[in-house]
Amino acid sequence: MGTLSVNQNKLQKRIRRQAGEAITDFNMIEDGDKVMVCLSGGKDSYTMLDVLLYLQKVAPIKFEIVAVNMDQKQPGFPEHVLPAYLEAIGVPYHIIEKDTYSVVKEKIPEGKTTCSLCSRLRRGTLYTYADEIGATKMALGHHRDDILETFFLNMFYGGTLKAMPPKLLSDDGRNVVIRPLAYCAEADIEAYSQLKEFPIIPCNLCGSQENLQRQVVKEMLQEWERKSPGRVEIMFRALQNVHPSQLADRNLFDFKSLKIDDSATPRFLDVMSL
Repeated sequence: MGTLSVNQNKLQKRIRRQAGEAITDFNMIEDGDKVMVCLSGGKDSYTMLDVLLYLQKVAPIKFEIVAVNMDQKQPGFPEHVLPAYLEAIGVPYHIIEKDTYSVVKEKIPEGKTTCSLCSRLRRGTLYTYADEIGATKMALGHHRDDILETFFLNMFYGGTLKAMPPKLLSDDGRNVVIRPLAYCAEADIEAYSQLKEFPIIPCNLCGSQENLQRQVVKEMLQEWERKSPGRVEIMFRALQNVHPSQLADRNLFDFKSLKIDDSATPRFLDVMSL
């Protein structure tokens, strides 16, 4: 790749800066960490690996990076692409071979979306493998738009107000998951991926999944952004500015104990002194 144009240079700096800010804000990576970078072959995980390799060079701390890909045995999966890329850039890697594809096809009726079960099987395998190689952090490539989409999916279809946090402790307490791209916009990642010419492996090997609820939410957010530029960023900031007393979750705020504070300063004016 030749010299970057002004706009390309700004894009690269912005992604690196935003990832660095997210890592700092949430203390994602500490001195001596072994970071297992989960690489799917998509634009997000390639960008995450690229940014982490840069930060590894300039950060004031030392941490190890190992890339891990899970070969789920989908028909037609190009097994050579990721190893060739990782060897070319000198990144240590592991390929986990596990036929979750057959399990998903057996359990999910034809025509139904497979992503939910596929994701759970993949996540469980990766958690276990992180333990096996002694990884202290497990990095996933979810970005700002993924986090917002998950928030609305949970609200619209699950009846809960939750998203994907930039940093997460697994339920059993054995894994810490980090999302270094949490502050990065998908459009920037797409542009950066094209700029770097990553060898993308499309996630369409299980068949068309166009009717996914997530796709509906994605299109909704994109339409809002087209009509009101900057709205997505404002909504993401809202996830960082939560006021439990202004919601209705009795587990987060003690509404029952609310009562008048007799010691509070009266608001009434002394009419006679006017």
